[in-house]
Amino acid sequence: MIHRLLCLVLLSLVASGRAAETYTLGMIAKSQGNQFFEAAHSGANAAARELGAKYGITIKIDWRTPNEEDAQKQAEFIEQLALNAVDGIIISCSDANKLTDAINKVVRQGIPVVTFSGDAPASQRMVSLGIDDFKCGERTFEELAALLKGQGVVAAIDGNPNAVNLQQRAAGFRAAAKRHPGIKLLDVYYHKETPLDAVARIEQVMQANPDITGWGFLGGWPLFTDHALKWKPGTVQCVSVDALPPELDYVRSGHVQMLLSQDVYGYGYRAVERLVEKLHLKKNPLAVVEDAPLTAVTKANVETFAKNWETWLPRK
Repeated sequence: MIHRLLCLVLLSLVASGRAAETYTLGMIAKSQGNQFFEAAHSGANAAARELGAKYGITIKIDWRTPNEEDAQKQAEFIEQLALNAVDGIIISCSDANKLTDAINKVVRQGIPVVTFSGDAPASQRMVSLGIDDFKCGERTFEELAALLKGQGVVAAIDGNPNAVNLQQRAAGFRAAAKRHPGIKLLDVYYHKETPLDAVARIEQVMQANPDITGWGFLGGWPLFTDHALKWKPGTVQCVSVDALPPELDYVRSGHVQMLLSQDVYGYGYRAVERLVEKLHLKKNPLAVVEDAPLTAVTKANVETFAKNWETWLPRK
């Protein structure tokens, strides 16, 4: 009798169109093992659980990410996910030029795409999540200028020169520098976006320019390794974008005066949220670009901020 009743309930749900739906969302970050993207992945998984429970649906995250930055592999992953008939795709673009066509192709097939922390602005992606990268570059310089009291010699480190978001940060940094005639900006120096390459680049620039009094890190790459900064704490002022766990130690040691944190966990969560709204609720995003605020991390709040990572990083 109970079995018959259960069958009748299930048949009723199917007939009424209320049977549980399943959505599979592909997620492509820039590189494996980067805590920035691990946190975004964790946020996406949390959204899948919580929104699945809220709407009575099943949400699966199909994680496809190259070991190291490789836009061509990202494009291949987009194609593979489309062949697997995913319902939506989340991607952090390493090179917009190499990914725009791949994104547009799957959008034409009816698969909505959300970008985060690495946009393809000329593509037909549904929404881009991140920060205003130009303003981020500006703020990095302005915070550094305040620490230097308007006087000094500074340099900046940046990563992949083909990444649109990093191009914008460099442009913002340079624009802010023009408003401070007492500070000489040597240059914005690029590297291969790995910790060791970043450290080597900084050491090279410091040896050639021992009068440097300030550094702006437009990404936290050099701080992802131990003992990266050779100067005595406080002798060189430093402001860095992002606030991943290894970076926090440089604030504690006094080598870095300020970190500007992105809501990395929130990127993953909101990307899933936007796709569920589109796919399940048939709602379009309110804006094509959604900028998130930066959070300043200094010695005064570093320990409080560090507690976020207990949630943001998956337990292994």
